[in-house]
Amino acid sequence: GQDAGPDGALQSALARYADLTARYEALGGYEHRHLMEEALAGLGLTGEVLSRPLSTLSGGERMRVALARLIIRNPDLLLLDEPTNHLDLDALEWLEQYLTRFRGTILLVSHDRTFIDRTATAVAELDAGRLRIRPGGYSRFIEQAEADALTLEREIKKISRELERQQEVTQTMLSHRNMSQYHAREKLVARLSTQLEEKIGHAHSTSQKLSFQFVPGLASGDPDRILLETIGLAGGYGRELLFRDVSFVLRARAKACLCGPNGCGKTTLLNLLRGEMIAAEGRVRLAAQMSVGTLGQHVSFSDETRSVLDELLARSALSEAQARDLLARYGFRDTHVYKQLQVLSGGERSRLYLACLLLEEPNILFLDEPTNHLDIYSREVLERALLAFNGAILAVSHDRMFIDRCCSQVLGFIGNRVLPYDSFEAYRQAARAAEDRDRVPVAAADRQTDDRAARRVNRAQERRETALRKEHLRNLENEIEEHEARKAEMEVSFGAETGPEAYEAYAGLLEDLERLYQAYLGLAGEEPASQDGPG
Repeated sequence: GQDAGPDGALQSALARYADLTARYEALGGYEHRHLMEEALAGLGLTGEVLSRPLSTLSGGERMRVALARLIIRNPDLLLLDEPTNHLDLDALEWLEQYLTRFRGTILLVSHDRTFIDRTATAVAELDAGRLRIRPGGYSRFIEQAEADALTLEREIKKISRELERQQEVTQTMLSHRNMSQYHAREKLVARLSTQLEEKIGHAHSTSQKLSFQFVPGLASGDPDRILLETIGLAGGYGRELLFRDVSFVLRARAKACLCGPNGCGKTTLLNLLRGEMIAAEGRVRLAAQMSVGTLGQHVSFSDETRSVLDELLARSALSEAQARDLLARYGFRDTHVYKQLQVLSGGERSRLYLACLLLEEPNILFLDEPTNHLDIYSREVLERALLAFNGAILAVSHDRMFIDRCCSQVLGFIGNRVLPYDSFEAYRQAARAAEDRDRVPVAAADRQTDDRAARRVNRAQERRETALRKEHLRNLENEIEEHEARKAEMEVSFGAETGPEAYEAYAGLLEDLERLYQAYLGLAGEEPASQDGPG
């Protein structure tokens, strides 16, 4: 009888332990670490990044950590705001596969059209204060929008005819002094007029998005002329080679895109080709008498107080009528041409900059992630303008719809090599096959060969790279100071009368400032360690 108390307590504790263990297992407790590692790896966070403090990660890395935390919670409802920002192609495809398997409800905001096609079962468009929901992905949404535009056009014609008929009947009633019928018809005419105005207003908004066209420029010169050629090109920072033995040609009508994972060296290669960095090995040949244009992720203008129209007139020989016509194709209509540059959104700035740039008729157009931070309408404008461009294009992008529409060749990074592919899908298949091969341990002899190749960069080259890196840091510091000053000016100017456009411009400025800080911290963190040791 004396042991009944302790035995009972033990049995109760064991039963409680069994219940908690069963509940822990049912909630996926034993799988939690595996799911966490799978989510982090899928989103591109592996290796030493996992042991670093969160405060030392870049904005993009912190966003991916937050997304991984959200995923492993397995909620009933996922709210995602631009989840594809900062994701490379591997992480993007992993996220798409996860979301298609997700059993809960997803509400997302995204400008990635391929992502929407692959994950969404319905698209909700917010336009002119109205929310319209259509089934299917982005491509289906566009098809339905075009069909709706035709239906709307027919409705406008029908209402216009009925309004004209009712106006004639109203005048007849008035002439016959039938005042009761006259007033009734007058109310009907007023309702039809209001309905017609609403339909026309909606049609105007829709037509601006669907009807803009660009006339292809006149082709001139030899389309097979080689404008740019790389021979055995290698590049990186310090002793670390991001890529090597890169050899390709870019002809006068070529449309090529550099594709690869984050950190593989796409932008570095683009900077080498533009002459902004020094190659570790190899050389770049450029054709004589060739002009070059560049469009990056964010653009700047010399005078932010100018209007959109004034900026285009200052950078071209167009008349005001010609300038207005061109601006309309880039989405600037009516009073929008008088908007000051400093209040333009990121998409509006890129559209205007591209309009000015293409008027210069460059032989080669370098594009560094041109669709980043652009709304879908701005992406469509950009693509149609580039499709009408008769020069060569070399782009860096992970926007799959942009690549499929605008680029006929992909230069894909696999390992530290850059190889040509006929399509983006062909490159992705080759990249996945290479990943499967890389799961086999690399032989020691191969690793030694790679190490010897990396050590080929001499000390003089390393000093030049260090000087160039410091110059980039100084330029970034200057840009950050300019953006901070502009930020302070905008904050002081905010008040009760401040319109939404100013706040949109302010949000865009904050995004630009965040990217500049990330670029600065990333470049500063790549400084090679001192060879002299501590003093």
